[in-house]
Amino acid sequence: MTPALPKKEDDSATNSPICAVVVPCFREKQRIMDVLVGIGPEISMIVVVDDACPEQTGAHVRDTTADPRVHVLIHDANKGVGGATITGYRHAIKNGASIVVKVDGDGQMDPNLIPALIAPIADGQADYVKGNRFHDLSGVTEMPTTRLIGNLALSFLTKASSGYWSVFDPTNGLTAIHAKAIETLPLDRIDNRFFFESDMLFRLGLARAVVREIPMKARYGDEQSSLSVVRAGPEFLFKNLRNLARRLGYSYFLRDFNIASIELLVGTLLLGFGCLFGISAWAESLSTGVPATAGTVILAALPVMVGVQMILAFLNHDTQSMPKDPIHRD
Repeated sequence: MTPALPKKEDDSATNSPICAVVVPCFREKQRIMDVLVGIGPEISMIVVVDDACPEQTGAHVRDTTADPRVHVLIHDANKGVGGATITGYRHAIKNGASIVVKVDGDGQMDPNLIPALIAPIADGQADYVKGNRFHDLSGVTEMPTTRLIGNLALSFLTKASSGYWSVFDPTNGLTAIHAKAIETLPLDRIDNRFFFESDMLFRLGLARAVVREIPMKARYGDEQSSLSVVRAGPEFLFKNLRNLARRLGYSYFLRDFNIASIELLVGTLLLGFGCLFGISAWAESLSTGVPATAGTVILAALPVMVGVQMILAFLNHDTQSMPKDPIHRD
C-alpha cells in the first residue's frame, strides 16, 4: 500500500509566501504517488490535474492519499499538458497561492528541488524559474541521444523566439512562477500541448518577466515519452518562427523603435538584396558563359557583408536587453 503523504505543519505565524504545486497527469497512475510523497512541507497546496487520463489517475490519488493539501481536478476531455497546467494555475491562484510550481507526474523531476526552485522568486530576484538539465555533464550523458539532440535544437529555437538567450534549457517542464506573473499572461491563448513551455517563455518575454534557471538532474526510467521529436519538429519549428516574428514586430516596431530596430530592418533588406542580386547574376553568368564583372560582384557582396554586420549588431543588442527587474516587485 502506498504510504500516506506527510501532513504540513502549521505555518500561519510565518510570513512565507503561500506555495502550491501543480501536477498535470496523463497515464501516471504507477508513478504519481511517489511524486506526491516527495513534496515537502514548504508547500501549502498540491493540485493534481487528471487530464482525462484513461488510467483514472485522479481517482487513484483521491482513494490513496490522506494529505489535506491535495486537491484533485479532473478534465472531462484531454486538453494537453499545457491545458492541465493552466487549470492548476487558475485553481492555485483562486485559493491564495502566490508562487506556483509545476512538476510532471512521470517521476523524472526530483521534488527535493522545489525549495531551490521557489527561492529566487521568494527573494524577489525572478518571476519565473526553470530547471536546467544541461548544467551537469553527467546528467547530459545519461539523457537518451535522440532526446538530447531534439532538446538542443528546440532550445535554440525557443531562445530566439522568446528572447531569453541565457536560458539554456527552455523546454524543461520543472518550473515555478509568481502569481502576479501568471496574471499578466493571456492564459486562454497559450498553447495547450507540448509547445506549452516554449509558448510560456514567449509570453513572459513580451511581459518583460525575469527568468532564472537552477541546475537539476533529470531521472530517466522506463517511462515512454509522449513527445516524438520527428513528429513535433516541424510543428515546433513553425510555431517558434511565428513567435519570433511576433516578438520582433512587437518589441522593436510597436512597443519601441530604436537603433536596433533600424539595424534589423536595414540589415535584413541589404542581406536579402545582396543574396537575390548575387544569385540572379550568377545564374545569368552560368547561362551565358560570360563571367560577372568586378562591379557586379561588389554590388552583390557589399550589401551582404554590411547586412550581416548590422544583423550581428542587432543580435548583440537583443541578447543584452533581457528583462532584469522582476515584474512582481512592481
